[in-house]
Amino acid sequence: MLPAHQSRAARALLGWSQTDLANASRVSISTIRDYETEKRVPIPNNLAAIRAALEAAGIQFVEPGIDPQGSGVVLRKA
Repeated sequence: MLPAHQSRAARALLGWSQTDLANASRVSISTIRDYETEKRVPIPNNLAAIRAALEAAGIQFVEPGIDPQGSGVVLRKA
């Protein structure tokens, strides 16, 4: 699962707009917008595409329970 707050944080680290994420993930901008405002959760394929696009851009997701500070995102160094 990819919580909406991690998607927003990842985009911020990358300096991406919602449109940038939509283009990179090939998911519609309305899906990104609704997801990040927590109006709805995308279908599993779209959620996987969003996560894959962010990871390909250098984002590493920190899952709850792995880091004592909770979930989050980290930008990997090249």
